[in-house]
Amino acid sequence: MTIMTAPDSSSGQLAEQLLRLTRRLHRAQKHYLDPVGITPAQSRLLRTVAHYETPPRMADLAQHLEVVPRAVTTLVDALEASGAVRRVPDPSNRRVTRIEITDEGRATLRTLREARRAAVEDILAPLSGDQRDVLEGLLTTLLAPTGSPADRSGGRGADRGAGRD
Repeated sequence: MTIMTAPDSSSGQLAEQLLRLTRRLHRAQKHYLDPVGITPAQSRLLRTVAHYETPPRMADLAQHLEVVPRAVTTLVDALEASGAVRRVPDPSNRRVTRIEITDEGRATLRTLREARRAAVEDILAPLSGDQRDVLEGLLTTLLAPTGSPADRSGGRGADRGAGRD
């Protein structure tokens, strides 16, 4: 039987603070996303579709988002119903369907970006400009690839596209 040692109290406290901040950020984003009428998962899928040069296949999206294909189908169904994406046939293989962002989807993305910025601004409001600069430097260091197993697996993709939209 392997006995795991508890992290020292400062590491444990820091981990708890990071988790609390993450939850707070998710709540703030949800608050701003609700009026847009889109879920965080739909938002993530829409951002992912927008980053492909050519419309991706459903399998590409499932692999990138690290979810089962059925989950992608459900998300695409909802986004298609809202007019944000459309299914299009692959020009070289009629059996393959690709997912294309629409003009309405692009407009939704702009609204989502504004909502995400507002949520982040709510979280960062208590910080001075200098404190924000320090935080940015610290986050850049923490998010740099280290070769750890979490980096290689993508860490569930939580930070994918973080700075690209």
